[in-house]
Amino acid sequence: MELLNEVAHISGKPGLFKVLKPTRTGVIVETLDAAKQKSVVSGQTRISVLKDISLYLAEHQDSTLPLADLFLQIHAKFNGTLPLEPKKANDTELYSALGEVVPNYDADRVFASDIKKILNWYLILFTFVPELFPAKAAKAPKAEKEEKEVKEVKKPAAKKADKKAK
Repeated sequence: MELLNEVAHISGKPGLFKVLKPTRTGVIVETLDAAKQKSVVSGQTRISVLKDISLYLAEHQDSTLPLADLFLQIHAKFNGTLPLEPKKANDTELYSALGEVVPNYDADRVFASDIKKILNWYLILFTFVPELFPAKAAKAPKAEKEEKEVKEVKKPAAKKADKKAK
């Protein structure tokens, strides 16, 4: 998930942004949505790169789960379809949804607003940066089998055509 080095959250602005390049006074960013609006953000604005964010775990005081790993776990559990709408869900629903994915998160240091952001970010990334998430492995073998079946069907037909030509 090296692409998370280029994705950031800007304090005070909704959504996620792709960091394009630095300027003398800040950075040029592009929204991760259908509009793809570019803007310059000053160096004094708080910008958090998603690669540097992690979730607190209950095991040890310094124990955390990187956001990239959390997104992969959410994807493995829900595959882009969350059981709730993060913006409309109440605190109990948010905590239970995170508990399904990471049962050992630190409930004292992880707030409902954090969970809401994480789930919203996951949906944005799943929609607009799908290459971050692995495709289902079950689909690949089926495609290979279908290709083999097509090749096997074509080979006997070619042999019959060779026999007729002789």
